Amino acid sequence: MDKSRFTDHQRFIDAYFKPYPGQYSLPLTYPGQVRSDDGFYQITGRMDDVINVSGQRLGTAEIEDTVPESAVIGIPHDIKGEVPFAFVVLKEEFSDDPPVVLQQLRELIATKIAKYAVPDHFLVVKRLPKTRSGKIMRRILRKVATETTGDLGDVSTLDDPSVVTEIMDAYELYRKQRGAEEKKKK
Repeated sequence: MDKSRFTDHQRFIDAYFKPYPGQYSLPLTYPGQVRSDDGFYQITGRMDDVINVSGQRLGTAEIEDTVPESAVIGIPHDIKGEVPFAFVVLKEEFSDDPPVVLQQLRELIATKIAKYAVPDHFLVVKRLPKTRSGKIMRRILRKVATETTGDLGDVSTLDDPSVVTEIMDAYELYRKQRGAEEKKKK
């Protein structure tokens, strides 16, 4: 019996050994990792979750590691190419004054990563859309942030599908508030 991937030995060789001769490599959809001097591995996030902000490659996991209980996606921007959009769940003790907390998060990201990594948008939500296993469904967040919620696709794997409506309502309120702020500036 063939012990290779899906009984296609050549595909196995091409996918895992040819990119870096002499070394085993994971496909780019697998987690990135860094090995410490002590020999420990740190998972740095999926290699395909990268945003290109003004020519700077930025992993969404970098921001998510800085902001607890968050999900970051990239959305199109006319000048920068893409910008980070962060969906953030605030702990109850901090939910009384979101603007202050969000400003602190901006400063923290700018200090720990870089100013270009600070999300252009922060949307405070009560919950994130997670599957039963705890995986965040970023494709749903991307559709909400890009206002393409007409076809959300399959949401049956969500732990609680009602979270999508909550997030869409929060986004609509956020969009109206931003519109009002922009009118004031003019």
